[in-house]
Amino acid sequence: MDMMLEEELIDLMTFCLQTPDSSQVVEKKKRITEIGQEIFDDGGIDALENFFFVLKNRITEEIKKDPSVFRPLWNGLDDEWKY
Repeated sequence: MDMMLEEELIDLMTFCLQTPDSSQVVEKKKRITEIGQEIFDDGGIDALENFFFVLKNRITEEIKKDPSVFRPLWNGLDDEWKY
């Protein structure tokens, strides 16, 4: 399941970074938030950190854009996650 969520997040974040003016961005950000909840429910704050580390490395390498702007979408899942 983790690999499927990782790939979905890669696709969602890449889309949002490459087409920020698309009407689909709001919907995709909502899904990013939902996946964050799933990850947190499954593995807590450590899982969020580990996932984001992988996402950032892959996306930065593949499209040369930083997905850190999506970190705040997971704010509120845990008091430790404050971006």
